[in-house]
Amino acid sequence: MDQAIKLKRATYHMWTFTISKLISSFGAHVYAFAVSFYILQLTGSATNFAMNLICSILPRTLIAPFAGYAADKYSRKMIVILAQIASTLAIGGLLTVSLTSGLSLLAIYVTTVVLSIASAFSGVAFSSSITGLIDENRIQRAMSLNQMSISFAAIGGPAVGGIMYGTVSMSTFLIVYMSASLLAVLLESTMNFKLFSTRKEKTEEEQKETMWQSMKAGISYVRQQQVLLTIIWISLFINFLIGAYQVGLSYILIEGLKMPSTRFGVVEGSFAIGMLLVSLYFSVRKEVKYPLIVSKRGILVFGFLLMLMTLPLLVSMQPNVYFAFYVAVIFTCGASIMIVNTPMQVMFQKIIDDDFKGRVFAILETMAMALMPLGVVIYGFLYDVLPAEWILIVTGALLIGIVLFMARPSVVRKAHPELAEKQKVKANVATEQ
Repeated sequence: MDQAIKLKRATYHMWTFTISKLISSFGAHVYAFAVSFYILQLTGSATNFAMNLICSILPRTLIAPFAGYAADKYSRKMIVILAQIASTLAIGGLLTVSLTSGLSLLAIYVTTVVLSIASAFSGVAFSSSITGLIDENRIQRAMSLNQMSISFAAIGGPAVGGIMYGTVSMSTFLIVYMSASLLAVLLESTMNFKLFSTRKEKTEEEQKETMWQSMKAGISYVRQQQVLLTIIWISLFINFLIGAYQVGLSYILIEGLKMPSTRFGVVEGSFAIGMLLVSLYFSVRKEVKYPLIVSKRGILVFGFLLMLMTLPLLVSMQPNVYFAFYVAVIFTCGASIMIVNTPMQVMFQKIIDDDFKGRVFAILETMAMALMPLGVVIYGFLYDVLPAEWILIVTGALLIGIVLFMARPSVVRKAHPELAEKQKVKANVATEQ
């Protein structure tokens, strides 16, 4: 295929991928809001509400390794389309139950499990396909646009859900989500997932490989890639330690400072706006030259911000002052998370062999999905027994210490050999002078 035609096709992929992600994410957020609200209104039970969250998180965590195996063995396009169709059918089934016998908790839980499993397959297959859909020079832009669509859905989905919940029936919610899911299927079916793909033809031995052998090969591949392994470990530590932020923000603002719900909503919203604006910035700027260095700086900033969050607990402030302070700090937290994520995601896309992407992304997803809830549970307990300011100060310092050690200059030079070469040239010039 002519290069100009391929680049034109890649541009189509970039926008189709973004729109598809926006539609499905927006629908998912509206659905999640409606279902959560419905469960609480129907039962008034936090346990039933938590059960729906478990039905969303646990299946995805358990199924991710199988999704990774499938993404590396079979057609990624087919996996994405079948997963989206499964989501559409699950919502269609819940709609049928709603219209015939009325919604039940069991029907909602089963639907949430199916949606969670479909999301795992679709997410891993899509993540593994970016370098097949988009030319190498625009991977950062594609990742940024993808993140923008997710951030926009996270901001707008609950807002639209809140407006709709008071005015339309649950059946209407399900019809909207099902329509969005169908539209996503149509868009995804027009994409060529092999446009820039570097996947090799499977040898006869590889085709005979069992699922367990394939997964072991994926783990072995990660262990052999020292830089990749370091980045994965840093990502996992962040996913665990971010529990201090997730639990701490609500605890400090609601319990500690008694902030009104309207102001609390504005503070929380500033995080998503920070993410959105930095995603927009990355989508229009040149690709980051040294992604590990940029991500390292982003983590250092986030660690410092965690410690800074404790200032109103240590120094007396007027309500308006600490409200403005938290809006600024949480906005910067959202921005710093994107400064960490986007370059790291681009680096993953470029350094992971296309034949192993599914399994590597599945390992990342499984560990992240397991560590985030664990972090929330542990930090939830810690906030009950220890002062919030000390938890955040120690966590921030720990985060800074971990990244300074794990992304030390020798590791950075391994990740970016061209940087080491540049430093050598500078040293030679300085010696000659």
